[in-house]
Amino acid sequence: MGLAQEQVRIGVIGLGWRAEVTKYWHNPFPGGKSIVVAGADNNPERLGKFRDKVNPDADVMLDYRELLERSDIDAVAIMTPDHCHEEHAVAALNAGKHVYCEKPLAITVEGCDRILQAWQASGKHFMIGFNMRYMNMYRTMKEIIQSGEIGEVKAIWVRHFVGLGSDYYYHSWHGSSRNTTSLLLQKASHDIDIIHWLADSYTKKVSAFGGMDYFGGNKANDLTCPNCAEKAVCPEARSGPLVKCAFRQEIDVEDNNMVLMELANGVKASYMQCHFTPDYERSYTVIGTEGRMENFEKDHKVVVKSRKSNTWRDLSDRVYEIKKAEGSHFGADENICRDFIEMILHNKEPVAEPVAGRMSVAVGCAATESVRQGGGIVTVKGPQLVPLN
Repeated sequence: MGLAQEQVRIGVIGLGWRAEVTKYWHNPFPGGKSIVVAGADNNPERLGKFRDKVNPDADVMLDYRELLERSDIDAVAIMTPDHCHEEHAVAALNAGKHVYCEKPLAITVEGCDRILQAWQASGKHFMIGFNMRYMNMYRTMKEIIQSGEIGEVKAIWVRHFVGLGSDYYYHSWHGSSRNTTSLLLQKASHDIDIIHWLADSYTKKVSAFGGMDYFGGNKANDLTCPNCAEKAVCPEARSGPLVKCAFRQEIDVEDNNMVLMELANGVKASYMQCHFTPDYERSYTVIGTEGRMENFEKDHKVVVKSRKSNTWRDLSDRVYEIKKAEGSHFGADENICRDFIEMILHNKEPVAEPVAGRMSVAVGCAATESVRQGGGIVTVKGPQLVPLN
């Protein structure tokens, strides 16, 4: 019996908190299109938790290679730390599995290219985890642009207030460049991709400034918040699960970045990211020849301002009320999981081509190079003119 008549059997590599999204694939009831059958992680404490949250009957193991050796597993989800994506994705593709890989695709452009080469050689399906493309807010913005309502896009400005900077990044492995290269990959890859998607083009050159303006310092690398003499007065003290000192010596990734981008089609874009703001919000402004569009994430609104264009658009400004969606990441996780299965079973085209994952990393790497060299212009490593979906 062919795969189209059966359930897609999925194995998961990396069973940390992000692996919880795989619950959307576990549909063992009659007629369910997919089932999660196995998970692998080198941390034994995560094996039981994965079973509790996703599938109590899943096989679990400490060595991901055992999972890849199983002929009954059709597809693999890569949910490991960023610096592991290249190894795990290439190995899964070489083992003949369809692959879903969390963003960023890898932490170097060369790593991304090795994954894409393995994908092209495998003949299997590959999806990058760009779930922001599935959020109602950004899908609405994309469709407003496609409708012509603001004319031809000329500028995109993004401000990213990362109010949970220490909680998710500087109390953990993310704070070291050997694991991430920069948070302009780990955190910005979503937004860089959305900029590319809205502009319908990829970035060709960047200039950037940034610094470690708050996190990092002279504390011992093995210091944790519960064992710190200053925990009662430290504004970043945490009780778990991520409790590495946010001011330890090994931290070497910037917490405050500003990136200027010129895209291949002439669109000018900017991306600003700060990890010590009191709130969390993404603010997008898109300026076209006939109007300006801006999102208000907390209010679930997109506002379009019109300028004189000798059309009906002169007559009013418009407010779009974004419908709330249930589920993690504003409903996006369930939708992207569904599309991965539809891609395997019915060859549905992905919303984000694999090369989009590569290009967001290429921009992040180029911007990081610019930051660390003092802000000079850096050319983004091609391809530059790959058609976008």
